[in-house]
Amino acid sequence: MRREEPQPPLTDARWQGHTDGSIWACVRQQGYADGEHLVTKWVWLPGEPDTVVIDPVTLAYRAVAEMQLAKPMIRTAPGVGQIGLVNMPVWLWVAKTENTWGPIERSASVPGLSVTAKAQVTAVDWALGDGTTLRCEVPGTPYAESMGVNDSPDCGHRYKMTSRELPNCKYPVTATAQWKITWESTLGDNGQIDMTQQAATQLRIGEAVPVLVDPNGGDAVAPSGSAC
Repeated sequence: MRREEPQPPLTDARWQGHTDGSIWACVRQQGYADGEHLVTKWVWLPGEPDTVVIDPVTLAYRAVAEMQLAKPMIRTAPGVGQIGLVNMPVWLWVAKTENTWGPIERSASVPGLSVTAKAQVTAVDWALGDGTTLRCEVPGTPYAESMGVNDSPDCGHRYKMTSRELPNCKYPVTATAQWKITWESTLGDNGQIDMTQQAATQLRIGEAVPVLVDPNGGDAVAPSGSAC
């Protein structure tokens, strides 16, 4: 952007009826290859001629900062403090809030220019700790006891081995939310910003242990295993 020199007369429509401030030209390149050309839009800005002009991208990031985007809120079944079993379903989902899933919209402005940004999570990338990665383009379905031992309809996993050999006897699990942020300014400029937010949890996976029963009435004995 540049301040017009000399300034147009106050009768010029670009003043929009104002008698203070100054007229600025916003020049941008448009088109591709042989069709490239410059497009100029005029903007009235209040204040002294040395008014600081902020570009739309800077305002877009200010709008994103206002969103206060947060880490995904991980939920699993089995949950924290519970033990899952090898080859049994594990349900994965994230709780939906404006700041952790979207959609969310915020704006940022300076005199003569405003930018509106909109954000939405497009997918959550899960790393399950056993070498498996999973992309869920939905938040996932919360588990309820009435769902029994069925697989999650949209975001789940089955572990093939126990977690007994891992630190704390648990699989490390991470969920990375992929944010797509689009923005548009009052001058017609627009763009996209991609961001991620990550959270972590742990899952303990065991196995069903057979119990040996003495037919003569002795005490039941379970096979010995690790402390996990």
